[in-house]
Amino acid sequence: MSVDWLIPAILTIVTAATPLVFAAVGETVVEKAGVLNLGVEGMMIMGAIAAFATAVSTGSGFLAVIAGAGAGLLLALIFGVLTVYFQSNQVATGLALTIFGLGLSALIGHSYVGKTFEGLAKLDIPGLSDIPVIGPLIFGHDGLVYFSVISVIIVAWFLNRTRAGLLVRAVGENHDAAHSIGYSVTLVRMGAILFGGAMAGVGGAYLSVAYTPLWVENMTAGRGWIALALVVFASWKPWRGFLGAYLFGGITIIQLYAQGMGVEVSAQFLSMLPYLATILVLVVISRDSAKARVNAPACLGKNFHVSV
Repeated sequence: MSVDWLIPAILTIVTAATPLVFAAVGETVVEKAGVLNLGVEGMMIMGAIAAFATAVSTGSGFLAVIAGAGAGLLLALIFGVLTVYFQSNQVATGLALTIFGLGLSALIGHSYVGKTFEGLAKLDIPGLSDIPVIGPLIFGHDGLVYFSVISVIIVAWFLNRTRAGLLVRAVGENHDAAHSIGYSVTLVRMGAILFGGAMAGVGGAYLSVAYTPLWVENMTAGRGWIALALVVFASWKPWRGFLGAYLFGGITIIQLYAQGMGVEVSAQFLSMLPYLATILVLVVISRDSAKARVNAPACLGKNFHVSV
């Protein structure tokens, strides 16, 4: 295998994994606070159309990413108000918002089909970017790729090394105990939900302004569901979620390269590999239900009711 072929493949894997990293890291914080958000797919697709529409209108990649984060945050706000304040069922609400996001994005994006955006600028450091092999692999990405790595480090540090992170985990483990000592469970959960929505929106924005800088209806193609599976696969640990995102990103790109190289396997079978891998991972994890319960936040998916 020649290096000339390997480097573009690795770069493509990085871009395929980046939106999964954003969505999975955001959802990790949400679930650590005891909330199960199945609306990630809807938040990602709304982030994608908001970012692309802003990019086409303004020509600014930075504003596009901000718009994507804002769209994801807005949908997360709806989810948070319904589940945290109105005590609606988290599963049903998340599914409804995913369907809503997919439909609304298709409606808004209809007029943007066929338009293109030049994409986010790549990092270019004279001298360093020209180093053979190492240069393109380390210094050949756009700013959001580096931000995704930084976000994993920051979230892992926040959850494990800060008082606020301890509070988030405490609410997810025992919201009644956290409330009894004077902490606001609703505010903590709302903050976590909004952060997760913004991160999902950034992941969607990356799809439409960097990965494939154009708009296609339903372009998230199930990545929100894969991100949800990654959180479980990673045992609610951000750094494991990062590695899992690159694993699934690699599977996605490998099947594309396999099709391009004329591998004698049905193209439809190759296309379903990322989703087949997701199912297999969940099956393997579910075999050890006791361990899964130990790793999962104890109050995950449970609504909090204030007791007087």
